[in-house]
Amino acid sequence: MDRRSFLGAGASLLAMPAIIPAARAQSAGVKVAFVATLSGPAAALGVQLRDGWAAGIKHLGGKLGGLPVETLVIDDELKPETALTRVRAALDRDKVDFVVGVVFSNMLQAIFRPVTENETFLVTANAGPSTFAGRGCSPFFFTTAYQNDQPHATMGQVAQDFGYKRVFVLVPNYQAGKDAAAGFRSRFKGEVVDEVYVPLNQLDFANEVAKIAALKPDAVFTFMPGGLGVALVRQYRQAGLADIPFLSTFTVDEATLPAQREAALGFYTAATWAPDFANPQSQRFVQDFMADYNYVPGNYAAQAYDATSLLDSAVKAVGGKLADKAGLRAAMEKADFTSLRGNFRIGRNHYPVQDFYLCKVVQRPDGKFATSTVRKVLSDDVDPYAGECRMRAT
Repeated sequence: MDRRSFLGAGASLLAMPAIIPAARAQSAGVKVAFVATLSGPAAALGVQLRDGWAAGIKHLGGKLGGLPVETLVIDDELKPETALTRVRAALDRDKVDFVVGVVFSNMLQAIFRPVTENETFLVTANAGPSTFAGRGCSPFFFTTAYQNDQPHATMGQVAQDFGYKRVFVLVPNYQAGKDAAAGFRSRFKGEVVDEVYVPLNQLDFANEVAKIAALKPDAVFTFMPGGLGVALVRQYRQAGLADIPFLSTFTVDEATLPAQREAALGFYTAATWAPDFANPQSQRFVQDFMADYNYVPGNYAAQAYDATSLLDSAVKAVGGKLADKAGLRAAMEKADFTSLRGNFRIGRNHYPVQDFYLCKVVQRPDGKFATSTVRKVLSDDVDPYAGECRMRAT
């Protein structure tokens, strides 16, 4: 069944309880523009993000802070100009109260200034580039995900802990890829035998696989989201390289595993959450999510779910007075809600301070593929750019 009714190219109202007519008064409810990549090879990531948001709103009874919520879903098509045009329309025409979502850092960079300079709160549920964590921080920007370097630094620590001396690094050539390589190198003290950057739309890794086979590193570290990850994992396994440990971030996860399947078994990833977390909030989320969507939620969905909780806590704190920007900001900084991750708080630069885990791909008893927690690697981790943020505390 189609869960959306289209408003126009790339935008739709997400079918959830208590959808409010577009002509309603501003104070009658909360209006959210939800931006995600919902077409092309990376669509699986955006779908996870969108469904995680919908799951959170459903658990909140279709409301944020007691006010009915309307979600305008925007497909950025992984095109910065498309993201910018559609978000500007959401701000100027639809008068949204919040902009939420965003899978890729280059999409965030396209919309960051128009949203924050409009003094509209921008809450990302995935993208967390270094550019907005330090000197570029903003009182109108928050993320419920991570700073891009952190998961990759976690895997650098894992490589260090495992005693690897020589590692091959493979990432896409855009901001998040550069952050990935920098993050990994920040904790890995061995030799990077090669650091290869590929186009964001590359699906043929024959040359890179051949380089890995020739160099015979102790391990490979890679960040290849969406369709890139599906292609790389299949080709890596087919090339007979599975005996070289595969350390990754956002390459083998619940968004890509349905396509990777057995090819990803035993491969590692770093994450802030996994669907086998034992806390009651997380267990309820996974159970209800799978009942509604029939697939295993990953970090993208969990981070979007937490975004609903963050906004719910903020709108509740100001008594539904959405014009109280200072009050909303102060409430979001407090993050007075129970995260699916358990340990979670908002740092001085509006990026989370949280724990990071080593996870491994397994096949569940129901036959589905998922990531499973191996061990905690970093505790209460603060991103390396937070000290450069000069925002005044509220």
